[in-house]
Amino acid sequence: MKKSDRELGMDRSINRRDFLNGASIAIAGAVLARGDTGAQGRPTPPAPAAPPFTDPSPNQERYYPPALTGMRGSHEGSFEVAHEMRFGATWGEAQETGEEYDLIVVGGGLSGLAAAYFYKKALPESSVLILDNHDDFGGHAKRNEFTVGGRKLIGYGGTQFITGYYPPEATALLEDIGVSAERFPRGSTGDAYADYELARAIFFDRETFGVDRLVVGEPRGRNQRSGTEWSRFLARTPLSDRAKAGILQLYTEGRDYLPGLSAEEKIARLRRISYQDYILQTVGVHEDVVPYLLRRGDPNGAAGIDSQSAWGAFRSGSFPGFDGLGLQRPPRNAGLDQNPFHGIHFPDGNAGIARLIVRWLIPAALPGRTMEDSVMTPVRYERLDEPANSVRIRLNSTVVGVRHDGERRSAEQVVITYVRDGQAYRARGSTTVLACYNAMIPYLCPEIPQPQQAALKMAVRKPYVYSQVAIRNWTSFERLGVRAIHSPGGFHEFIDLDWGVSVGDYRHSTSPEDPILLWMQRLPTSPGLPARDQFRAGREELLTTSFETFERKIRDQLGRALGEGGFDPARDIEAITVNRWPHGYAGGANDLYDPDWGYDEAPWVVGRQRFGRITIANSDAGAISLTQCAFDQAHRAVQELITDVIRPEFQYPWAERT
Repeated sequence: MKKSDRELGMDRSINRRDFLNGASIAIAGAVLARGDTGAQGRPTPPAPAAPPFTDPSPNQERYYPPALTGMRGSHEGSFEVAHEMRFGATWGEAQETGEEYDLIVVGGGLSGLAAAYFYKKALPESSVLILDNHDDFGGHAKRNEFTVGGRKLIGYGGTQFITGYYPPEATALLEDIGVSAERFPRGSTGDAYADYELARAIFFDRETFGVDRLVVGEPRGRNQRSGTEWSRFLARTPLSDRAKAGILQLYTEGRDYLPGLSAEEKIARLRRISYQDYILQTVGVHEDVVPYLLRRGDPNGAAGIDSQSAWGAFRSGSFPGFDGLGLQRPPRNAGLDQNPFHGIHFPDGNAGIARLIVRWLIPAALPGRTMEDSVMTPVRYERLDEPANSVRIRLNSTVVGVRHDGERRSAEQVVITYVRDGQAYRARGSTTVLACYNAMIPYLCPEIPQPQQAALKMAVRKPYVYSQVAIRNWTSFERLGVRAIHSPGGFHEFIDLDWGVSVGDYRHSTSPEDPILLWMQRLPTSPGLPARDQFRAGREELLTTSFETFERKIRDQLGRALGEGGFDPARDIEAITVNRWPHGYAGGANDLYDPDWGYDEAPWVVGRQRFGRITIANSDAGAISLTQCAFDQAHRAVQELITDVIRPEFQYPWAERT
């Protein structure tokens, strides 16, 4: 091992369950890139007597995915069957399970769990099977657990907040599963580190900016438009004089850069020019500004400022250069007065919501009665798929076929084929909700009409990585006066201390001497390509990057950014979980590349149309990567099944949809 690796702590015995999987991950990505079928012509394994409904693990006393570290998110074993199926692989004759359900849900993420909830809420006596390809439920609502110094640390590997407007049915779901805005600590949306006066910092890396330098105190809030504050901050950075002048201009100069145009004409111009071209060509700053702003966006946006419209940048509120245009930003979170849950953040993000839905569906799987007691109570995974359950959740099961049993108009069942441990199985449902990645649906269900298939395939998701790093203490952050770090050129562009939420018996770190979790975000980009092509390139990157590479990059970046505060990656890092999502956030239209679709023309609207006894949910179906969209699309899909297929006379128990 190289000396540099030893100094980073690469020889330390943290959990590396996926360390040796790097080679196989790279092989899987190469197969995907060149279009090999992989499993074509494989021998059919002997069929077991019955489907393996439980999940014993040879490496643990009991099956408990949240405690696994290493490569998580789309972990090895969760995506290979789907990729092989896409390229024509077969698994021999499926074994009949003899199972029949009122509803089979494909996808156990938030939308799939919500679909089961809405169905059972309307038809309490019904039976439901949920199939998911991952080893845990919740989809991108991923829970990560660590134990450091005898203390449990809980983090999130995906969706974080209850935020924005929630329609009545989604609000009713939250109330039913026990989420209480009155009892939830208001500190969940505040600053748990206020006593330490920690600020935001920028880490300039030598690869991008010529020198490693952490600069604390980027102007925020009241100081964001202060020329004096920006001048002081920029003077301490390694940026060129041209970059400093351009950034100062963007943040503090309130000039109208589109004079003579009406508001409507300005909006039309902003919609058809990238933010990068806007600041370079319209505002006129120097190109040295671009590296500072290129990766400042969030996972819900485009790949970078070169593939995001200036109008989208303006609407986000995260980018400078618009103050003098005289335009009014649309409200980012309209309807907040109708959402008492806005801003709630569980320690495990919205995985806490997924766990409470599972408790509502299968009470024995998560003992307890309250929102508070759910946080520290482990899920009993062995209870998820018991034959006595009216709702069953079957993990590690990748669906490869969905078809009506006979002619669509007269069929009374939908046949579902799924693969588990290399063996194909078949179950039947009276109805089906496809709450999975919408772009895979044409491969699962080729009987869907071609125009609808084409629309579904346009759902190219944005890849992202949320890494959780357990460290011995956060004294280095206190010494540096830092709460969060933006690293424009870093492998991970954001490094944040844990939100610091206490619920029930779970208590966040209150002293710099306590262990804590760091949240790190990476959005892979390929500047110069259209947004969806950047997403595809980022997907391939994530599938071909080993955990060893992620670990080395994390250790190196933290050591360089926090070294002046005394941080030692070899000594201070206790565990690493990389939540890799090659198919990450749902996205809608992009002004730069897409036509101005009318509502009925939008591909997500065309793609989600009911097809016989099959309906389509997931946030892809609403083109918004927010939890309320996942819930809303689940409700719509279930409502279509009940009122259009099962009971036309049925009166659904919530307000009329608009």
